[in-house]
Amino acid sequence: MSIQSRRGVRALVAAASAGVLIAACAGCEGYVGAGGSSLFGGDAINVLMVNNPQMTELQKLTKRHFTRATGIKVNFTVLPENDVRDKISQDFSNQAGQYDVATISNFEVPFFSRHGWLRDLGPYLADDPAFDQQDVLAPVRQSLTADDGKVYAEPFYGESSFLMYRKDVFAERGLTMPANPTWQQVADLAADLDGARPGMKGICLRGMPGWGELTAPLTTVVNTFGGTWFDKGWQARLTAPEFVNATEFYVDLVRKHGQSGAAQSGYAECLLNMVLGKAAMWYDATAAAGSLEGPESRVKGKIGYVKAPVNKTTDSGWLYTWAWGMQKASKKSDDAWRFISWASSKEYEELVGRESGWANVPAGKRASTYARPEYRAAARAFADITHRSIAATKPRDPGVQPRPAAGIQFVGIPEFTDLGTKVSQEISSAIAGRQSVRTALRASQRLAEQVGEEYQDR
Repeated sequence: MSIQSRRGVRALVAAASAGVLIAACAGCEGYVGAGGSSLFGGDAINVLMVNNPQMTELQKLTKRHFTRATGIKVNFTVLPENDVRDKISQDFSNQAGQYDVATISNFEVPFFSRHGWLRDLGPYLADDPAFDQQDVLAPVRQSLTADDGKVYAEPFYGESSFLMYRKDVFAERGLTMPANPTWQQVADLAADLDGARPGMKGICLRGMPGWGELTAPLTTVVNTFGGTWFDKGWQARLTAPEFVNATEFYVDLVRKHGQSGAAQSGYAECLLNMVLGKAAMWYDATAAAGSLEGPESRVKGKIGYVKAPVNKTTDSGWLYTWAWGMQKASKKSDDAWRFISWASSKEYEELVGRESGWANVPAGKRASTYARPEYRAAARAFADITHRSIAATKPRDPGVQPRPAAGIQFVGIPEFTDLGTKVSQEISSAIAGRQSVRTALRASQRLAEQVGEEYQDR
């Protein structure tokens, strides 16, 4: 499961707390079976969307509120992340116009906009001051703005990454978590925390292959250790000392003090380990806090949250947002904008707060959210640190050297989905003990060189 799709484990965590694992249901209005076909019809707009719990809630609220108020019917097609990305790329690249709106991320915006697949939202923003574009957190807003200065998507929610730890276990061991820990301090704490309770390991870190699994947290470690996938001239740097040191540190930490079966552990597995008391610390997405502090969580109120650990940089948290993009070929652009502006609005957050509880608000995108007393009360354990973590991100300058493409936990090029996954397979093999980190990175360097050479020739 990638960093983008993991919100679907909320139901799984709640069930785990009760001792049973269940699958989350993606069924909703407009969705017809695993094939993802929608009941398109009339003057309705068609929306292609990833299947996670907050999106499912959106679908319910759309029919009851948006459609009732505007008369605009919204037909949803809902698919798992990998499937929805493929379908979006196919429909938008062909400008087939089957879908008016789709969930895209800050990963896709740069090259989707460059190819002319997205509609510029600037004119709609100019005519809709109530939307309050300046309220969108600057890093999120910047990540959805292309090099031409035009806005091509509006966020549904955003996230960064941070370090989560068991406050009660730290107190029992007489340990203190620094407010701004270094990775070396984290490693030392992990060693002290191993076996603090029966079956508890010092830390949980992703080791499962995938460009959005292992590659995401590892790349933030690479950044803060002074490394980069590519230098400004698209020279691959995976065997450079900084990249090697960061990867050896990560692999060594998870092998010595991480969870069992780490090479097959991703976000979902680490979340369960944390909920079940099998890990004293966990470095991952800020979105995890909602599950850890949920009403069914065994560890609610026991978790502390601090900024992502660093080495050579002052900050190292990642940045990700699921956002709404409008296909340029859409023939219903005005209605599509009305949906986008509603689904990204303060009004929608208020609606979720009233009907589903303020802790369930799709946050991480608007400054005003973090000033709301209702939200701060519901999310007091993690609201401030999440806000600070997102605000501190620098999507175009996340390390110590210039980059050829935007991105913190990824390189903002379409080839990265394949490259990042293949490299993660090599490194996951090192975590499993089947090869050394240096062997894994030599193979990875060759893969990266092939991609870099393509961009050097352009």
